[in-house]
Amino acid sequence: MEFKELLISWFHKKISHAAAQRRDVAPLRRCVKYLLFLLALAALCAAQPRQAMRAADVLKVMTVSDAQISPNGQWVVYSVSSVDEDQNVSTLWLARVTFESLPTPVPTPTPRRPLPPVYFNEWPESRTAPRPLLPSGWNASTPRWSPDSNSIAFLSTHDEVDGLWVVKVEKPEPRLLAPITSTNFFITYAGESFSWSADSRRIAYISAKAETPEPAPKSRREDDPRVIDRLQYKSRTSFSDNRRTHVWVVEVDRPQPLQLTSGPFYDHAVDFSPRGDEILFLSNHEPDPDANNNSDIFAVDLGGQTRQITQTRGCEYSPVWSPDGKSIAYTATTRDVTTIDSVAEDAHLFVIPAAGGAGKEVATDQDRRVRSPNWSPDGRSLIYLAGDRGYTNLFQTSIDGGSVSRFSLFVLDNQMAGAFATQDPKWSAYQPLIQPFQITNFSVGSRSVTTVRGSVTEVTFPFVMTMGNALRPSEVWAGAGSLFPLRRLSVHNDSLMRSLRVFSPEEFTFQSFDGTEIQGWLMRPPGCTSDRKCPLILNIHGGPHGMYGWSFNPAFQVYVARGYGVLYLNPRGSSGYGQKFSDGTINEWGGGDYRDLMMGVDEALKKNSWIDPDHLGVTGGSYGGFMTNWIITQTTRFRGAVAVASLSNLISFYSTSLYQDLIHAEFGGFPWDNFELLWQWSPLRFVRNAQTPTLFIHGENDNDVHITQAEEMYMALKRRGIDTVLVRYPREGHGLREPKHRVDALERTLAWFDRYVK
Repeated sequence: MEFKELLISWFHKKISHAAAQRRDVAPLRRCVKYLLFLLALAALCAAQPRQAMRAADVLKVMTVSDAQISPNGQWVVYSVSSVDEDQNVSTLWLARVTFESLPTPVPTPTPRRPLPPVYFNEWPESRTAPRPLLPSGWNASTPRWSPDSNSIAFLSTHDEVDGLWVVKVEKPEPRLLAPITSTNFFITYAGESFSWSADSRRIAYISAKAETPEPAPKSRREDDPRVIDRLQYKSRTSFSDNRRTHVWVVEVDRPQPLQLTSGPFYDHAVDFSPRGDEILFLSNHEPDPDANNNSDIFAVDLGGQTRQITQTRGCEYSPVWSPDGKSIAYTATTRDVTTIDSVAEDAHLFVIPAAGGAGKEVATDQDRRVRSPNWSPDGRSLIYLAGDRGYTNLFQTSIDGGSVSRFSLFVLDNQMAGAFATQDPKWSAYQPLIQPFQITNFSVGSRSVTTVRGSVTEVTFPFVMTMGNALRPSEVWAGAGSLFPLRRLSVHNDSLMRSLRVFSPEEFTFQSFDGTEIQGWLMRPPGCTSDRKCPLILNIHGGPHGMYGWSFNPAFQVYVARGYGVLYLNPRGSSGYGQKFSDGTINEWGGGDYRDLMMGVDEALKKNSWIDPDHLGVTGGSYGGFMTNWIITQTTRFRGAVAVASLSNLISFYSTSLYQDLIHAEFGGFPWDNFELLWQWSPLRFVRNAQTPTLFIHGENDNDVHITQAEEMYMALKRRGIDTVLVRYPREGHGLREPKHRVDALERTLAWFDRYVK
């Protein structure tokens, strides 16, 4: 029964009771009339048309992430990032994981003809009431449960102390365990920053320490000389400091931090052994780590004795102990050169004995990029995330290297449910859901749950995940196997989404110039027909090894609300389609991927008469910015362009970016050996051909792609008399973080397209 019906029923019972007692019921009748008026007003408000998204609305979208289920499976803690008065805020929330009594048992599903797939337009309502974990005024991140499920450790800067804190679930009074010193050095795939011991008595964590004496505060003036003597002298937004990160340990009840590792290394990605005797971590111990990105797995005991577990040519990532402490799972690449950013090679899943030796690759049947490996609590399988044709999804495989099971959604008792697909005959009785989704993180409880449904018994482990789709930002969900519906635990974006009109993308595929299948999506503004054509914006992702998919994109929604169609594609070079596809940009940025993009535009025009072929725009960020610059030098079909954090000259990019090894990995050598090849694929070389009015957006402190890349292209267009503007954002790096800058950049982009494309 709806809440309003329950409320009205309650009032009528009160009136009947009062009448039976011969009391004056007039006041109660007036209350009922007032209640009905309020309900009618609420219904009227609810019936108001939803508003299209504006640029400022992107700041209202909350990012729900890092959901962590307690080991006993009863609670989940998660992070919520939002904007409060032009400040980015990160808070922690706590929700109860409850699975109500199962419905009336039904007979065991029997194999039959598969049911047709269905689509759920609306998400189920949440049956929980999450609450903030910490007192008001706290910003925090990275919540992690103690193994006994009684406490949560987290990272926070509070009262001017940057540190590792802990809080009891039943007594939310945070307590500082250890101050943490950070480094601004760019550590790729940094992994877990702290880890609990199995007895909940200690925490291993990462903190930095200066390897050489640091100058006293304000002893060096801004105009003093700055001596550079290392390759990786830049961080993402400034210059690298002289601090190195190391492994520390602290007792929870008697906090006295103890440093376990040292040396000129950046130790990171820790995991405490189930036996409590060692701590896994990653480190690059090459003779010149700045020149060769090669992280290996190490272990250190509580006495500071370190041993190396892997010694490979490639990079190891995300090491995690098995529940019995006998094995270690991790992801890894195997090529000689691995860049610190935008790796072409897909990382795969490995298991190695804890004592060391040769790692064994598992899930060998799956040609996909793997991340976030987790052991199942029984230690028999591994659960992980992987990109797959626009989806980011959960997969499970046996440690013996068996088949891979994919997480799927289906209908159970007219509700959405999800589990790993198997060959079990009962699955043929379930109705599949075709609702696309995106899973961004997950965690699994350590205590099993036995579910009985009819004559079917299933032993599973409760899990939580953050899941969204193209129409809804991610929220927290909980599951307990294939016999129980999924439960939605958070509703942080529900109010906003009820007030907005959002638009669904249409998926399509086409054969590119060489027969390669390319996947794309097209979003159509309202009112666009063959008689009322609309402009189209081509959006290009970064990387080049990024992947578009089924996640909610606020900027795309704003474009469509403004009357622009939005086309986005995964051209060759994108991840999620296998290694050969990912390697599609090696030695030719702007080669096959450019042809994929142009054929995608042609395909959209051919199949959609509502698109105006004479009113096309193009935009993208990072590598998408490179492709925007490349496109305007190769064709004049676009009437306006916006290049964000863009590359223009691969020769100068090499020496100004903090990740020069991207050039080594993608083009196989240094500029002095590969000058002609790098210049051949530099947009600046062909700038004489450009005629498209172009807006450049760039952070002034961007060391991923230095602002000189935009300046070179801007100056060339300006000298040639092409309409162009360069917008520089102070204090910003590779991607705008300040809320006012995010809105300003989107509004300027729209204004540019309104001027030149519409």
